Amino acid sequence: MVGVIDPQLLREQPDLVKASQERRGDPVGYVDEALGAESARRAAITEFERLRAEQNAHGKLVGAAAKDDRPALIEQGRALAAGVKDAQARVTEAEAAFDAAVSKLGNLVHPDVPAGEEANFVTLSTHGEERTFDFEPRDHVELGESLKAFDIVRGAKVAGSRFYYLTGIGMRLELAIMLMGLDQVLADGFTPLTTPTLVRPEIMRGTGFLGEHADEVYHLPADDLYLTGTSEVALAGFHADEIVDLAQPLRYAGWSTCYRREAGSAGRDTRGILRVHQFNKLEMFSYVKPDDAEAEHERMRALQERMLQACELDYRVIDVAAGDLGSSAARKFDIEAWIPSQQQYRELTSTSNCTTYQSRRLGTRFRTESGKTAPVATLNGTAATTRWLVAILETHQQPDGSVRVPAALQPYLGGISTIEPA
Repeated sequence: MVGVIDPQLLREQPDLVKASQERRGDPVGYVDEALGAESARRAAITEFERLRAEQNAHGKLVGAAAKDDRPALIEQGRALAAGVKDAQARVTEAEAAFDAAVSKLGNLVHPDVPAGEEANFVTLSTHGEERTFDFEPRDHVELGESLKAFDIVRGAKVAGSRFYYLTGIGMRLELAIMLMGLDQVLADGFTPLTTPTLVRPEIMRGTGFLGEHADEVYHLPADDLYLTGTSEVALAGFHADEIVDLAQPLRYAGWSTCYRREAGSAGRDTRGILRVHQFNKLEMFSYVKPDDAEAEHERMRALQERMLQACELDYRVIDVAAGDLGSSAARKFDIEAWIPSQQQYRELTSTSNCTTYQSRRLGTRFRTESGKTAPVATLNGTAATTRWLVAILETHQQPDGSVRVPAALQPYLGGISTIEPA
């Protein structure tokens, strides 16, 4: 059976689940629907177990009966077997109905998460200042074109809007960011993986990406496979239907190309490479015991901040509001860099604590001290991605149109300290 939250918690603390839904801005009535489905599921299971016990008891009577009595008892047994089969089918139907009902519920929101929609976030910290210049700053598109770092026109010619080529120093700079991120995650104990970018529906559904944001995902109907928008999906599926050893947390870093339809962003960020259909990303993913999830979340955030500081970027860390979490996250921290040309902060990276929401759907468990199995907690966070080019180019631009390379990135670019206009 698939479930996104503990059925016992749903039964015993429905008001807690309703409060979480309300903070998300999601329908509270879904909780009552799930409760009704859970009650029907339990009733079906009880009836199935009663009939099966009756069948087992009847089987013993047949074995002990006199020869003349057996034909009638055997016929009764056949009727009982048919009843058990029908009851089992009703259990299957009831469990499917419960799964459908409970899947409408988002993860339980962490108590510290601010309620409300996107604009209701809380700023947790800031680093640096909102960068200003004594000259008119260029945006990343103008910089990228003059530096021959990317080609948006030809990208659109070949693949359509929101596609691009990274060229020359642009391709090298993206690779430098990714390699520095790889060194950081390796030093922090993550195992690197290159991941599939096509996954089965059950894996995509298990991670929570086929709910309210399903229109953001590319689907290949002929193969019934989905292109992933983050390696989080493949990493979450890595241990699906397994019992894992969590004597130590399992930490992975997935390097992959990512694909997003951006169906809900019509007219937004159409200029440049901030919001695109294809990009590269290094994604952290951890499996931990539920009691260790909050500490792991802070660990991921700290690594992300070290990366942005190494890139010498000005940023803020926000506690994302409940209505902007997505279905799988109980809490999410976004780190937004200051973009001088836009005079605003824009998201460069995020990290989410998904508690047991994904593992319940995917069947990933660990063995507790009592010997029983229980769902693991999963967390994810971006270590590096293509979008960082936007902030780096704009933050480190100079009056003559050149861009200063942050010291930490220079070794990954063969010692280049300044990118000059071509």
